[in-house]
Amino acid sequence: MQSQLLRIFIILVTLTFLLAGSSLQNVHAAKAKRIGLIYDTGGRGDLSFCDASYAGARKAVDQWQLELKEITPGQSTDIEFALRQLARLKYDLIIGVGFLFQEPMSRVAAEFPDARFAIVDVEAKGQNIASLIFKAHEGTYLVGAIAALKTESNKIGFIGGMNIPLLHSFEAGYRAGAKAVNPDVEVFASYAGVTPQAFSDPAKGKELALAQYNRGADVILAAAGATSLGILEAAKEKQKYIIWVDANGNHLAPGLVLTSIIKGVELSVYQMIQSVVEGDFAGGTKVYGLKEGGAEYIVDENNRELLSEEILARVEALKKQIIDGEIVVPSERE
Repeated sequence: MQSQLLRIFIILVTLTFLLAGSSLQNVHAAKAKRIGLIYDTGGRGDLSFCDASYAGARKAVDQWQLELKEITPGQSTDIEFALRQLARLKYDLIIGVGFLFQEPMSRVAAEFPDARFAIVDVEAKGQNIASLIFKAHEGTYLVGAIAALKTESNKIGFIGGMNIPLLHSFEAGYRAGAKAVNPDVEVFASYAGVTPQAFSDPAKGKELALAQYNRGADVILAAAGATSLGILEAAKEKQKYIIWVDANGNHLAPGLVLTSIIKGVELSVYQMIQSVVEGDFAGGTKVYGLKEGGAEYIVDENNRELLSEEILARVEALKKQIIDGEIVVPSERE
């Protein structure tokens, strides 16, 4: 009789621990934050903007054991559907990558006031939207100076994706930085198109780059998303310099990628997710410039030999002047 009671007691204790463990697992699962990351129509794999957003999200997800849902809309009209779908599923943070999200996110955020949204690279209306804005023109000012100090032909180029004010700001900074150190330098500027497709057209990028290299440019800044892959092909073909944008592309063609200008996309996405995890998310505009780590040019083992100590010293001096407010970089074309 006692042995039976002992066996029953052991069984009850075991069941109690199993149920308790199951309950703890359920509580943990319930607390797991869900992050939705919606790319523009180009999607991940651009070695640029979308990949930088993913890197920030991946870092946060791995650090806090979160769930990450990635969506690449087939076309721009699918963006609003994707936003609404994640809002209905009550994701803890929904991130839209790129200017195409501006209007649809504002509409969806108004319909789901309890949801939290973040948009990369443009401002959107809504108290529950965090708009992540970058003073990329401060960064392109610095690489414009590098290009103008490095050029041997006294001709440099700029190729943007879609012909929009956002990229006009890139061009303005690049041109101003080049002229600041070399007033006689000639700056060519081209854009791949006037629709979102301009960011995913490598063939057009190569065509524009070859045209600029053939005109004498020996450095081109590629600010065109996946279209920049075609510019890279042209740089390899012509054995001329290219400057990469939005991610570190120095390794893509060592000896030809003069430098890379990165925006703080990875940092800002990571910080937005962190704010949700820590419970202090707030909507509104978050501005990242050189001072805030929102723009930087990259020097590493792949391009260090291309940049002399004199060039780096000159550019670092300009960087300090911008951070100190002594230089105000233009964000609009003249």
